[in-house]
Amino acid sequence: MEEKVIIVGVETEANQRYFTESMEELVQLTNTASGEVVFTITQKRPQVDRQTIIGKGKLQELVQQADAHEADLIIFNHELTPRQSQLITDAVGLPVIDRVQLILDIFAMRARSKEGKLQVELAQLEYLLPRLVGQGKTLSRLGGGIGTRGPGETKLETDRRHIRNKIFAVKKELKEVEAHRERNRQKRKNSEIFQIGLIGYTNAGKSTILNLLTQADTYSKDQLFATLDPLTKRWRFAEGFEITVTDTVGFIQDLPTQLIDAFHSTLEESQNMNLLLHVVDASSPDRILQEQTVLKLMDELNMKEMPILTVYNKADQIDPAMFTPTLFPNVLISAQTKEGKTALIEAIKRQLMELMTPYTLSVPSNEGQKLSELRRQTMVLDEAYMEESNEYEVRGFAKNDSKWLRKSK
Repeated sequence: MEEKVIIVGVETEANQRYFTESMEELVQLTNTASGEVVFTITQKRPQVDRQTIIGKGKLQELVQQADAHEADLIIFNHELTPRQSQLITDAVGLPVIDRVQLILDIFAMRARSKEGKLQVELAQLEYLLPRLVGQGKTLSRLGGGIGTRGPGETKLETDRRHIRNKIFAVKKELKEVEAHRERNRQKRKNSEIFQIGLIGYTNAGKSTILNLLTQADTYSKDQLFATLDPLTKRWRFAEGFEITVTDTVGFIQDLPTQLIDAFHSTLEESQNMNLLLHVVDASSPDRILQEQTVLKLMDELNMKEMPILTVYNKADQIDPAMFTPTLFPNVLISAQTKEGKTALIEAIKRQLMELMTPYTLSVPSNEGQKLSELRRQTMVLDEAYMEESNEYEVRGFAKNDSKWLRKSK
């Protein structure tokens, strides 16, 4: 059963550049959380009202529209302080949440792994702690709904100490899970395996590309935050070269700070990659803004110096002749087509050749095990059998720290 939602936003001097896109995104986020936007209220002000975000007249209009549309919930496109939340709730007589709570709610729906669930719970508890006073009514509403998933589903005791103890316990558990992940990461790092990471704005098509390359049956849907937990799959080239491809959570405009902290480890997966594929929705009217959002967050995560191939996806939804790329190197594809897959693999191979070191190696014909290992751990371009010496001469590219380079001539 979809909840009827009214969304509210104030265009200020600080946010006017991306205000329209941000409000459109709020509609998408609401839909993703199984809500239906029945009315939108916007207001232009130099800055938001310190007490109720919108002015008195607009607040009155909100009360009337909520009544007229029989709304179940009000969602503000701004982070609300506990005081603001309380004042608006009292005025409207309906549950009021903000953009941060909405995103946290979607993350609670999407988390699958133990770490993902713990990270969402931590972010939600830290967000709720200062907001406990007067939240009793809202948090214990019958039937749950948007903004009440995750730890909000059970009635949260308004005992701050209880919440603090819970935060401490979740942090402790997260440390153990992260230590385990770190050990796995180190193992992969020390191996010969080349690692590719997928990053990009939410809903750009990262999971579709992971499925395209690895036949991984991941959840890929036209929704915001379809993927939450980092997923690593093995991808094998036709020649035998094995690579791992890791999908990560999508970036978004104004990603709540609680989530940047909570999902740091998810994004940290990408920091150890040998190559990043930055997937961009080429058909999005807000493409440039989305690119900038991702690059800014990468900068904050010290990932700016990493090798990146930009994959402009959804070429089937635009006129390729009219498309002007802004990031380089890049490839324009549709992940839904066979040609798209071929073009993507070719572009990745070109990048690999730039990042890896060429080698030539002679392998005696009776060392079949060594030959198959070489095909798996390096990108073999060609191999020729030398009759006079009874050995194979193999040419290819290997990771810069590969053991094969030490053996090559």
